[in-house]
Amino acid sequence: MKSYKKKRIYWFFGIIAILFLLAFTIIYAGDTSETFPVREYYTYDKAIPLKDTLSLLKDTTDFKLYHLSYYSVHHKKVTGLLSLPKIATSPLPVVILMHGLGDNKNVDYVSYGNELFLKNGYAVLRIDFSGHGERKEDVYDFNLTGKYKHWSRDIISQTVLDLRRAVDFIETREELDAQRIGYYGISLGGITGTIFCGIDNRIKVPIVALAGGQLNLLYEKEALTKEAKDFVSIIEPLNFVKQIAPRPLLMLNAKNDEIVPPLMSRLLFKAAEEPKEIIWYDAKHRDAPIDIIYGDGLNWFKKYL
Repeated sequence: MKSYKKKRIYWFFGIIAILFLLAFTIIYAGDTSETFPVREYYTYDKAIPLKDTLSLLKDTTDFKLYHLSYYSVHHKKVTGLLSLPKIATSPLPVVILMHGLGDNKNVDYVSYGNELFLKNGYAVLRIDFSGHGERKEDVYDFNLTGKYKHWSRDIISQTVLDLRRAVDFIETREELDAQRIGYYGISLGGITGTIFCGIDNRIKVPIVALAGGQLNLLYEKEALTKEAKDFVSIIEPLNFVKQIAPRPLLMLNAKNDEIVPPLMSRLLFKAAEEPKEIIWYDAKHRDAPIDIIYGDGLNWFKKYL
């Protein structure tokens, strides 16, 4: 009889252990940031030489403009522009300014921001997204849910690494203040910048415009599946935005955004920790008031950078 009771006890605790293990597995698998160490994906060997080149393109009474190239992770050559104002003294605070999907470092709305920040004493570094501008190679339809979804995801993840190497470049330049680096990213530049700034604490002041989070929502009916969450995990801004704190985050968003739904922007802002601020504009994605958006960003840099 005692032997039978012992067997029942062992059986009971065995079942409990199995159920506990099953529950733990379900919970663990539902959190993509835990099942895969997404932050570790963006570690790299800083010791690998940048092999950077800097060539003067323009020298005016107000600024100098240089063409920049350097090598990033996966032996990718990155192209960019570095603008140095003459109205301020070295070392200069730096703004890394990033364009959106399908554009390049010299697109009109990025050039506008470059001129504004230059006039206010900031050096400006603009680079081409992976697969954009001078780096354009094979062009496919960017779509995180389509047949080129892995290629599309790589565009973002590679650019995060490229941006980290951009900071490595800044640290080599005596005329640039590596302790005062700001980031201003627009649209895809804002989404990518959220990841970048969450990982790299060398960015003192991050600003993301017309951006949002919860990318698995793009999968609509399959949005809540593990497959969708896992696929976007390494490029999901929600997995990185909390790490920006205690640095001050500014989000600039359009109330009627037809590209990045306002819900996604609200979710990203909610996930961020203080200090943070969000400004809403009565506009759509493509007609957002560029002068006001940049002006609000400039005020943020003046306050914190």
